[in-house]
Amino acid sequence: MTSMLRPEELTEHAVVDPQGKKIGKVGTVYLSDETQEPEWVTVRTGMFGQKESFVPLRGARVDNDGLHVQVSKDQVTDAPRCEADQHLSEQESAELYRYYNLPTPRASMENRTGGQRDRMGRTRTGEAGEAVTRSEEQLRVGKDQVETGRVRLRKYTVTEEQQVRVPVTHEEVRVEREPITGGTARGDARIGEEEQEVTLHAERPRVEKETVPMEQVRLRKENVTEEQPISGEVRKERIEIDDDADRKRRNR
Repeated sequence: MTSMLRPEELTEHAVVDPQGKKIGKVGTVYLSDETQEPEWVTVRTGMFGQKESFVPLRGARVDNDGLHVQVSKDQVTDAPRCEADQHLSEQESAELYRYYNLPTPRASMENRTGGQRDRMGRTRTGEAGEAVTRSEEQLRVGKDQVETGRVRLRKYTVTEEQQVRVPVTHEEVRVEREPITGGTARGDARIGEEEQEVTLHAERPRVEKETVPMEQVRLRKENVTEEQPISGEVRKERIEIDDDADRKRRNR
């Protein structure tokens, strides 16, 4: 920050980002655990100012028109939500530092003095008890290569009957009669026996078998990926706290 300011002097100031956009108004001032100087302010944003977001004061300056910070309005709007009416825990503070990309302080007040400084500089003290570790089971899924079967390729012979229609030709005898008219061939006429022979031919089908290749068949392995649901029962530990008023609180 460019100048030392008391927390009450920051309250109700308008907060402006580097582009001159008004983010909202200061709601609560939080002091640094190390320097006890103002380190964070909450800004009332959203409709009717119902939401409060944390804004870092590092590099901020105060002008007549308000408190000018080094983060944009969009960053403030999307900042992690923390309860603005309680003290900042170490975890919440570290989360805000990471979000705004700011260097984390060397040590927190909680680690050094056993207390946590909340808004307006008040200190909360306490002593941590022995921690209880809560555990739960989780499913771990692996894959094993197992043999599911074998496939053999075997060639064997079958006999079947085929019928093929083959056109064949044969010779037949046809008797032709031609009448003799007039006196033609009168002198050649004789009475007696006479014989004439004609040789007939016919085609006969002949069957021969020839082996010809038709196709090639082989076995090939391929990988097929599919999803299978895996389920199992797991155990989880729960934490139950009994306070002095005999009220039970459960933390899942």
